Amino acid sequence: MATCGGEQPIGAPVTDLPGVGPGTAEKLERLGIATLGDLILHLPYRYQDRTRSVGFDELEPGKACLVTGQIMASSINYGRRRSLLTRLGDGRGTLTVRLFHFSRSQERSMRPGSWMRCFGDVRIGPSGPEMVHPEYRLHREEPPPAPPELTPVYPATLGLTSARIRKWVDAALERCDGAVASSLPDMPFAELLDAIRFLHAPSSERDRIDAARERVVLDELTGHYLVMKRRQALLKRQSTIALPSGPKLGRRLLEQLGFRLTRAQAKVTAEVLEDLAHERPMMRLLQGDVGSGKTVVAAFAAIRAAERGCQTAIMAPTEILAEQHFETLNGWLVPLGINVGLLTGRQGAPERRARLEAIRDGHDLVAVGTHALFQAGVEFDQLALAIIDEQHRFGVHQRMQLRDKGRLPHQLVMTATPIPRTLTMALYADMDVSTLDELPPGRLPVRTHGAAMSRRDEVVDRVRNWCAVGRQGYWVCTTIEEDEENELNAAESVHAELADRMPGLRFGLIHGRLPQAEKNAVMAGFKAGEVDILVATTVIEVGVDVPNASVMVIDNAERLGLAQLHQLRGRVGRGSTQATCILLYEAPLSAVARERLAVMRDTNDGFKIAEKDLELRGPGDILGTRQTGEQTFRLADLGIDRHLVPRAVALGNRLLAEDQATAQTIIDTWGGREAEYATV
Repeated sequence: MATCGGEQPIGAPVTDLPGVGPGTAEKLERLGIATLGDLILHLPYRYQDRTRSVGFDELEPGKACLVTGQIMASSINYGRRRSLLTRLGDGRGTLTVRLFHFSRSQERSMRPGSWMRCFGDVRIGPSGPEMVHPEYRLHREEPPPAPPELTPVYPATLGLTSARIRKWVDAALERCDGAVASSLPDMPFAELLDAIRFLHAPSSERDRIDAARERVVLDELTGHYLVMKRRQALLKRQSTIALPSGPKLGRRLLEQLGFRLTRAQAKVTAEVLEDLAHERPMMRLLQGDVGSGKTVVAAFAAIRAAERGCQTAIMAPTEILAEQHFETLNGWLVPLGINVGLLTGRQGAPERRARLEAIRDGHDLVAVGTHALFQAGVEFDQLALAIIDEQHRFGVHQRMQLRDKGRLPHQLVMTATPIPRTLTMALYADMDVSTLDELPPGRLPVRTHGAAMSRRDEVVDRVRNWCAVGRQGYWVCTTIEEDEENELNAAESVHAELADRMPGLRFGLIHGRLPQAEKNAVMAGFKAGEVDILVATTVIEVGVDVPNASVMVIDNAERLGLAQLHQLRGRVGRGSTQATCILLYEAPLSAVARERLAVMRDTNDGFKIAEKDLELRGPGDILGTRQTGEQTFRLADLGIDRHLVPRAVALGNRLLAEDQATAQTIIDTWGGREAEYATV
């Protein structure tokens, strides 16, 4: 373990620093700071330029700046609100400093002739430019020029200011010489600690700040990559149940499907089955655009486990998606003698007991469910394969719980959110990756159009005409019900409006607050063709498959991100009919919203859309809300820093081959909790 000054380990608690008691430590913990090393790596997110005093004749309202002036007069103003007004001059103009909250000692200290240096926002007051409650310091004489370093501003929390954090960071840096000691001679900052010190107290040279930041980001990305490769190496040394080819039930499914696999489906299925044949646990990411056919790959994998008398758990993030997987797999696998069970959190006690018993005694060779699958009361007879759909919606701890139900089962994690290659290299270096990059034959690209809200009546007429001739459609809303503060078109009011304006058509309404039984009934009616237009919130974003649905309207589309818009659009165009998606937006559009909708109109390629989403919004929105234990970066932003990912991968591979000591130092610096989850 790297050490700080003396014999103090970098893992020493922050309470070792003067002025950090248990209460303060608790607040720092909210920022992810528990140790001296955490403090050193708690880097500023922006800087204030306090390197130059701005003349009073250069002041700009709305801008923060440093000023220096001599006190000309000071008095208490008794207007609507009592305030202490101090008039400053610098020979070029005047500035008023206004304090609403002040003490008697502050009032006495504002003596004419003294000097005052302030930092704050400038605004125009009753008598010209003024600052309200700026940071300030009094001087008997004209103060010397300001120090040349920029002032860092740190991520803070309630009860902790950036200035206090800066004080503790400085103390930690003094004690931790060599604490983060990776050395990369070909970088502008060869030593990582030099780059970190500079970022905590930089000069105003923008190029140097950028170079220091890039040095730290490269180290962090390399550290994450090394942790992922360590996970992969550890996994390869583990063993589990090998699932070699058995009674050829997969061939029987192939004959009964009623369609031919695409080349991509056949290739990916072969990759998965090859992994399953070995004792080394499979850890494979399967990514495929909406409608590319991931479920059939999962079916062939489950068949392979069933042929050996072993069980498969298939975990989905929503009950709608779990039920859809159950229906599909039930239709494919039961004719092969493979029983499929469904376990969700809303089942009644008798049904739940029956399912738990069927899973425990091995009767259900395939168990489909939501998070209910990894709860304490669920016991498997012999779990050999875990398939996790929309895997980024589950936290690491949840996946660990499911893994622990068996003897380190093979894992296939699937996502319909196309992940840019940059993110795949950075975040999934511990997995083998398979991609379904073609749609089944006969599928036509969805035609996408934008329409301003002023054309809403025209859109309603078009949808009515389309659905009057047998087409089905979705009308997607971003909220459930209207309120006084929310002017968005809401699902409940839109449902009432459309039903009134389209007599003769049948409507359904679905949103997250409906009881599960009601949601199931509405979806069943829509699938059966008993509902012409389904008004829904984004609850239908993932997994709903109704081939006859070929019309979609998304209300207030400008409020949604590219990934979500693409997922929603993927609910139509799943049959042979030409599908249409209309993006209704409220004008005027922001520049980002305009670019988003233009991308949706121009392409149906999920990977191109994901790359653009990464550029516009960053990785968090693409991958969903990360839960406890998932990777978050301290400084790296993959929307900005993706150009560094190939360098981090190449550097990580070189260090693993040639310099294990530096590799270990980087892992120690950045690994954190990630290193604990070696096989998840």
